Amino acid sequence: MTFLFGRKHKKAGSAAQLPTLPRGAGVLSCEVVDPMGMPLHGATITVTDGVTRSVTVTSTTDPFGRFVTMLPPGEYTVLVTADTLEPVRMTCAVAAGSGHDLGQIRLEPSPVKDLPLPGSWVFDPPHTAIRFVAQHVGMAHVHGRFTRFDGDIKIGEDMGDSYVEVSIDAASITTGNRTRDNHLRSPDFLDVAKYPDIHFASESFVHRHGAKWTVQGVLTMHGVSRSVQLDTTYLGMVNGGYGQELRCAALATSELHRDDFTLNWRSMLARGIAVVGPRIKLELDLQAMFQGPDTPTPPQ
Repeated sequence: MTFLFGRKHKKAGSAAQLPTLPRGAGVLSCEVVDPMGMPLHGATITVTDGVTRSVTVTSTTDPFGRFVTMLPPGEYTVLVTADTLEPVRMTCAVAAGSGHDLGQIRLEPSPVKDLPLPGSWVFDPPHTAIRFVAQHVGMAHVHGRFTRFDGDIKIGEDMGDSYVEVSIDAASITTGNRTRDNHLRSPDFLDVAKYPDIHFASESFVHRHGAKWTVQGVLTMHGVSRSVQLDTTYLGMVNGGYGQELRCAALATSELHRDDFTLNWRSMLARGIAVVGPRIKLELDLQAMFQGPDTPTPPQ
């Protein structure tokens, strides 16, 4: 545990000592290794309070696969995750003035997810969400979504030859505030009367590693077309839903700059802080059904 807290060095030749723990604190530690037993750098450790269910600590393992943190005494749940590996969850108790070492935690490979079958797939709107997050007054965030959209997904025999197209009704933007939503629809922002649609068409699917893909394509918004990259996590394929139909799912994210699409409305606070930040985080939580003669129609 010394490598987390550092050492207090005495004069040459004297022994190094740990700094004193804060009053009432305990220590939780573990070592995470990969399926080959090698130290796993960058595994995510999430520690949740066993009573309040709130996240207490989120961190990653160091280059030696080690994780150490100080905690108030209590019961905790520890979740260890890493891309392409099966997560491990365990519970433990931390006591004041002492350490609790979970020992060595080995993460095993996750089962390989079957890729979507080649052919046409149709979005399931009730189980698909197109969301965005924008910074407000330099500190808080505004969350919103688009409620009306349609599209087309073609999965190739080679996944790299697949294609996705999405058309979004710009006027369907909602943030839960009517005044703000009307402003976002106005010429200051999306100008939905002049540019009623937001359109994305993919150009390539590139496999990165595990369940991670990059979908490169062209996004057209506010009359401007730009190349964008969707960082995509494929979530798998199952039978289930309205009539045990075949469906697949993915989560895709991207960061957009407002100026790239001439969404350059500016308003500053007295301190020179922008009311709306320059970057928008886009998140697409997608479910699609395999298109065939028996594909059910999603409920309204």
